[in-house]
Amino acid sequence: MNARLPAAERRTQILHVALHEFATKGFHGTSMNDVAASAGVTKPVLYQHFDSKRALYLALIDEVAGEMLDVIGKATSNAADGREQTQAGIVSYFEWVATHRDAFMLLFGSGARRDEEFAAAVRNVEKRVADAIAPLIDAGLDPQHQRRLAYALVGMSEGLSRYLIRSGEHFDPRVVGTQLANLAWAGLRGVQP
Repeated sequence: MNARLPAAERRTQILHVALHEFATKGFHGTSMNDVAASAGVTKPVLYQHFDSKRALYLALIDEVAGEMLDVIGKATSNAADGREQTQAGIVSYFEWVATHRDAFMLLFGSGARRDEEFAAAVRNVEKRVADAIAPLIDAGLDPQHQRRLAYALVGMSEGLSRYLIRSGEHFDPRVVGTQLANLAWAGLRGVQP
């Protein structure tokens, strides 16, 4: 068993271990016993932090989404213009995917969308990402048009990421992110209010 950790550190450790378990085996293939054993804790300790496997999975979705949004937000915060923001945001997303494959699989590849509660949590992640992107699309558009384009960018990025992960293709996130950003920027430049 691991040394006694403060509650917040233990929770973080459990989330980290559970992320790998769920990303590898999916929700149904992972048991609380698996998570407890991998974390080096007893099931009672695990249940002190999470009431159920479902609560743990939902906490992971929220945690992973927060980390991804933080990475994208930091990357776009100092961009000088729309093109730089587009490129910085998309490149940072692909860097996150390349270094956080388990997190990506949890959100978009582990079957989370087959369960309505998990699907709703993932849709909320997509909404949060689109909400963060929409204001960056500064082309004199009405808010609804901005939101639609933001969702289109999210879908393109997610679709390409899913292909890259499933194919096992090694990719340079800066190259792939720049390629998609160039496509996105070319399209955004042609958008009419």
